[in-house]
Amino acid sequence: MGTFFSDTFGVDPSVVEKYGAFDVSLINDLPLFIDPFLLFHSESDEYQALHRQIIDYLVFLRERAIEGPLSDGDLTNWYCFPEVKQNWFGFSLVGNGGSGLGINFARELHANLHVVFVNFGEEKITEGSHLEKVCLVSNGVGRDNISDFVTNLIQDFLCQYTERFAAQFLDARHVREVTISRAVFNYTTQTWQRKTYKLPWIRGDFVLLTPRAMLTRDDTWINRADLLGRFDEIPTAIPDAALRAAVSNYFDLALRQRVNPRRPPTQKDKTSAAASTVRQFPELIDYYIKLKEMHGEDAVDLSAEKVLQAEIQFSRRLKEILQPLLAETEFYKIAGGTYAEAHTRVAYLKHVIEDNAGWRIFYDDDGKPFKRENDLQILYRLVWFGTPLDVGQEANDGRGPVDFKASRGRHKTLVEMKLASNTKLEANLRKQVEIYQISADAERGLKVIIFFSYQESQKVDRILKKLGLRGHKDVILIDARSDNKPSASRAK
Repeated sequence: MGTFFSDTFGVDPSVVEKYGAFDVSLINDLPLFIDPFLLFHSESDEYQALHRQIIDYLVFLRERAIEGPLSDGDLTNWYCFPEVKQNWFGFSLVGNGGSGLGINFARELHANLHVVFVNFGEEKITEGSHLEKVCLVSNGVGRDNISDFVTNLIQDFLCQYTERFAAQFLDARHVREVTISRAVFNYTTQTWQRKTYKLPWIRGDFVLLTPRAMLTRDDTWINRADLLGRFDEIPTAIPDAALRAAVSNYFDLALRQRVNPRRPPTQKDKTSAAASTVRQFPELIDYYIKLKEMHGEDAVDLSAEKVLQAEIQFSRRLKEILQPLLAETEFYKIAGGTYAEAHTRVAYLKHVIEDNAGWRIFYDDDGKPFKRENDLQILYRLVWFGTPLDVGQEANDGRGPVDFKASRGRHKTLVEMKLASNTKLEANLRKQVEIYQISADAERGLKVIIFFSYQESQKVDRILKKLGLRGHKDVILIDARSDNKPSASRAK
């Protein structure tokens, strides 16, 4: 049973790597996305042309914004895109489905375009134009929006890139003709046009490969959190002494308005004051981008490192550790009630992590743990592959969001993953106690807590004892410590 592109289509992973593509999981999205700055800074003429293509489309949208308000029909046609789920990247915990870019994104971007991108192509401070600029102005546009937007705008390239790989390395029986309805934009008719490609096909859908060189993890190189977090560095890049003084003065005033005189300013105070200052002096955005452009090589190196970490976690080590065990035990054929099966899957994941070197998935080459709840969630989702149950994300019903819901008809079991280091762990578990006490007919819920040190294990134990949950069968602890496991040489 194939888990990744290479084993699903019978291609050696080294072939995918040599081609320059990322060997994606075909079970669950991996937390990677395209960073447009990597296209801008690339030495590849083809990638730079893709970045210009993105900017050309934004210039078109800016011209429409200058003309005035648009109808919902035009907003939908020009701004709204579905998530390109076939590249298997994103933030979905289950499968590869995502929300894409809807009407709220369209209105947010349209409202800011003629202000944020007024000097597109005629920049006097920065070296070039950047799509990410829109996310620096508003919290309404984030990294997932940027990635979805870019992926849609370069979908023709991704299809051709994958088509060439399929023609060279895949058996014809694994390839189908696929028509993409919004593949190329026609500026004459101002409409999206369809195009047909021959692409890899599996389980009723096509698959796209993406070059590793345009991928990153966590956030784009140019992002709002970074802008506000390193705000104090920006004035040093402003050559105009009068503007530097005005910016510093405004920031100091804004900070004093937010700070209680009886305590020092917090990082939240500084971030809020910085955001206010950026709104007052929007040219600061260009100076920030200039700083990021000057350190473009760092973006390339950092992104390559993050992509390699993701590959080590979810491809190499997962293949080494998880897949052989699943194949031997025919684990995917487990069936039963939702509660019993959820427990069995958690127990198996615990066994893999604690007893079969699975803990290595959570560590980098220097032995430092990644500590991401999302990583544990992805692994848990992988061990549900092939189940007849409906395994999805549970809607927030007022008690807070839950990671997974395994259901069959009216019966369902909720499963939530938590880090022992989570500062809100006790409060989260206290709510679970209340749920347990509602009635015998209440939904069954499992809490899975992973710890990476002796201190974390002691912290969890104290919390469970305090709440009367120590030893509760529905609270499962996973020991991902590296200091109490066999040596790395024995674990391989």
